[in-house]
Order: sequence, then C-alpha cells, then structure tokens
Amino acid sequence: MTTPQVVVYPNAHLLAHATAARLVTRLVDAQAARGSASLVVTGGGTGISVLEQLRAAPARDAIDWSRVDLYWGDERFLPSGHPERNETQARAALLDHVPVAADRVHPMPPSDGELGNNPEAAAEAYAAVLAAAARPEDHGPVPSFDVCLLGVGGEGHVASIFPASPAVYETERTVVAVHGSPKPPPTRITLTLPAIRRATEVWLITTGPTKAAAVAMALGAAGEIQVPAAGARGQRRTLWLLDKPAAAKLSGVFTPPLA
Repeated sequence: MTTPQVVVYPNAHLLAHATAARLVTRLVDAQAARGSASLVVTGGGTGISVLEQLRAAPARDAIDWSRVDLYWGDERFLPSGHPERNETQARAALLDHVPVAADRVHPMPPSDGELGNNPEAAAEAYAAVLAAAARPEDHGPVPSFDVCLLGVGGEGHVASIFPASPAVYETERTVVAVHGSPKPPPTRITLTLPAIRRATEVWLITTGPTKAAAVAMALGAAGEIQVPAAGARGQRRTLWLLDKPAAAKLSGVFTPPLA
C-alpha cells in the first residue's frame, strides 16, 4: 500500500476550497488520459462542503460531467430522498447543478427501493454494480476509482467501517450491510476496505479538534481493526487533507500558505 501524504490547511473552509480545486485537476487529467473519470463521494459535513465548493468553483466546467462515473463510499439505509441520505445531500450540494449523465450516477439502494427493506440484498446489488463497471485492467470486481473521498470519524471510522465491527474484518466482499452502527441511523451500507484499496487515489479529508487523536493514531502505529482509517490506502496515492485542529497531534507536515 502507498505511504500516506499529509497536507494541512489553516481552516476548514480553505480545506474544502483546496480539495475542490484538486478534484477539478484530477478529474480533468483522468478524462484527458482515458476519456472518462470516476469519483467516490462521501457524506458528512466536510465531504458535503467539498461538493459545495466544487459546485461554486469557476473551473468546475472544465470537467466533462457527462463522462464522470459517481459512486458512494457508504450510505444510510433510509428511504429515497430522505434528508439524511448521503445521496440526497450530494445531489443538493452538487449533482443537481452540473450536467451529470443519469446512467453514470450510481447511488446505493434506498430502504424503499425495489429490493425492499433488506440491506443485505442492497449491499449485494451494489457489489454487482461495481463488478459490472470493472474493466479487465482493474484486476478485480471493483473499478479502479480515480479518487475515493473519505471522511474520518472521531474514533477513526471511514465510510461506515467502524472500529472492531464486522465490516472492518471483511476481506472478500466489496460491499456489506452494517447493523448497529454507533452513529445513527443504525443500518447502513458500506464499501469495505478491500474495495476502497482498489482506488487509484484515496483522499481522507477531516477537520476539527475532535478528530486529532484518530488522525494521529491512523498515521501512527494503530492497526485498521482499531482505527479503520489506517487501512484506507490508494493504489498510487493516499492523501490526508486536514485543517490545523485535526492535525494538532501531528508534527513535521506541510502547511500551505493562506490563499
């Protein structure tokens, strides 16, 4: 797995702004090289703020949105359109405002969808979506996402993979149902670490002093069972994007100048 790189920004607003700018460059480069690009989006305050900044970015239209495949790292297993679904928030923040192709937007199934209130069936269906999108050069049942965005929780969770939970022990399945999540709602669907690690680049974005201990542990000696963020690595790049409070327990990292 790749060695993590760390960049620290002065505050959460600049972090979101800079991450949006990075995304424009990365997706445009991917389209220039391959004709299309793929992005895994994340929920949470910081993840949605990045999407809002991407919506507002003057360069956002440099991306050919009709040639971007969009996936989700995890989802709250709630009815379609529920305000707490990551899909609902992502659409309001960005997707309803750019010309994405409907058939290239791949949300995780809702609890009132055609599969019914069955998170295991929903997880299997999403795994099938990923497998169908994988190319021979991906060497597995998951596309090599150009960028997989992940938030980091105060206890070190990523997506809906929580410390010492069944999901963090998964080594074969790419998508699993989560029951009894310590954060509401209790039922969720999530990519697993094996799926996340198929991404070309994994970007972990988090802010605030309550995340500092988890960030230090993930970048230190902690294992992924204790701190799942420690196991989130990209094939070619693993990038931690932090604000100063989240990086407070780290030393020797690069802080860009104020924009």
